Amino acid sequence: MTTGVHLFDLASQHARYLATRQATIAGNVANANTPGYKARDVVPFAQVLARTGLEMSATSGAHLEAQGNRIPVREGASTGNWEVLESSSAVSLEQEMLKAGTVSREHNLDTAVVKSFHRMLMAAVRSGS
Repeated sequence: MTTGVHLFDLASQHARYLATRQATIAGNVANANTPGYKARDVVPFAQVLARTGLEMSATSGAHLEAQGNRIPVREGASTGNWEVLESSSAVSLEQEMLKAGTVSREHNLDTAVVKSFHRMLMAAVRSGS
């Protein structure tokens, strides 16, 4: 049984997700002074991906680390202390800018991965493998 490489499909789906999230963030910023407006966000991409039924799989034991070998992390500080504008809106511009920065970094990472994968595929085609 052969399985296809779905990296480009996954990257495309993630790019659509990031575009939706960026539009949501832009809407929050645009409505920051609108009385009664509440900031919105989209569900995390992991939840979107979980709905597709796709799962990570290892074709080699070296591909995914064992649970005991993980780098320890600590919980981040609570984001409940964000400053809210003096209007009656519930939008924190600082928080929205941080979200926009995260979206930008994720998009740049996706682009770099797709470019690298494309170069690998082209090298394999050129070599006749």
